[in-house]
Amino acid sequence: MKILTPEEIRTEVRKNYAKVSTTSGGCGTTQDSSCCAPNLDAKETSSKLGYSSDELNQVPDNSNLGLGCGNPQAIANLKVGETVVDLGSGAGFDTFLAAKAVGETGRVIGVDMTPEMIDKARKNSAQQGYRNVEFRLGEIENLPVRDNSVDVIISNCVINLSPEKEKVLQDSFRVLRPGGRLAISDVITTAELPDDIKKDLDLFSGCVSGTESSSFLEKILQRAGFTEISIKAKDDSRDFLKDWVPGRNIQDYIVSATIEATKP
Repeated sequence: MKILTPEEIRTEVRKNYAKVSTTSGGCGTTQDSSCCAPNLDAKETSSKLGYSSDELNQVPDNSNLGLGCGNPQAIANLKVGETVVDLGSGAGFDTFLAAKAVGETGRVIGVDMTPEMIDKARKNSAQQGYRNVEFRLGEIENLPVRDNSVDVIISNCVINLSPEKEKVLQDSFRVLRPGGRLAISDVITTAELPDDIKKDLDLFSGCVSGTESSSFLEKILQRAGFTEISIKAKDDSRDFLKDWVPGRNIQDYIVSATIEATKP
């Protein structure tokens, strides 16, 4: 099997999430097309990820597609007036939660590379009258955001989808102000992925094949310039993750984690 280029991987991921954007029940169109468990509705899925019923009821229903592997809001400690960027913002779920936390004097920018997701998020925002939210089409390796202009970067199970993770973290460092921070939920490997999983393009879109170890992520965070790095595995997530790809024992190889770091 030939080695896929970064652009080939991005194209496949973009295609799959364009399909996900058209679903109404969350979790995509097939069990292997998105970072979620099949056969669960969006609110049930998000509840399993750690979102409270209050959070689930705060946002437009169409913004929650049941995607992700954690709740970055729980570690972000967002403050009124802060500027936030949401990497891979999808239909706007975490973006809208962040918007409430930073208040009218704050600002939240959602960035996604899938035009269909951006359209869906903008419609959700317009329907609810959000004034402190903006959605921009772009790749998380090359953020359409000014240097040193952001207080917090959040993301929910998106960085693993990038074939160029070091670029993601370097560009995140660029846009953060000194003292700015990362608050990320993602997946990490706890054992070497089998070759057949690494080469499965569907499982790349499903937040599995592109997963890296905590030691690798810590190394590229350090190279990007981040300090105060903390990567914490959530072992209780294995019960949820095993349903992502039934029959493949994915939970033996990956686990959800929180990833935090600061720009000095």
